[in-house]
Amino acid sequence: MIPGEVEIVINRATAADIESHLLNCDTRFNPPLSSRVNINDYAVKLAEKAVTFGAYIGGDLVALVAVYINKESGVKAFISNVSVLDELEGTGVASLLMDLCIDHVRDHKIKVLALEVSSLNKRAISFYTRYGFNIEADKNGFLQMKLDL
Repeated sequence: MIPGEVEIVINRATAADIESHLLNCDTRFNPPLSSRVNINDYAVKLAEKAVTFGAYIGGDLVALVAVYINKESGVKAFISNVSVLDELEGTGVASLLMDLCIDHVRDHKIKVLALEVSSLNKRAISFYTRYGFNIEADKNGFLQMKLDL
């Protein structure tokens, strides 16, 4: 159950919010996010270029879904990040943010929602599969998944 003090916001997450959150979630990614990207640079990119769906408790970003929407093609969107602090796993907050993200993408008449996830991250794969994402390819241990909308 989502804690009552959670505030859900769209496009309010700053680069500093995102960086702090991703550093706190780093080892929840499999492999750790910091082994694949510079977290500071990635946080800036998400804050500037992605649509962000954030959950805050007491001013701290505790869960995040970020999606890039290709407005030129009007066909495809790409989820770049789904993360939640360990203590909020199982509360439904990530599902709420994912629902908002999917609704937002549909509202923009996008036909395909894609993402990439490590084949080692069984928890995330299960989460995405429950939403109807299908595995399209495996590229060097990262699964490319898509959801037709």
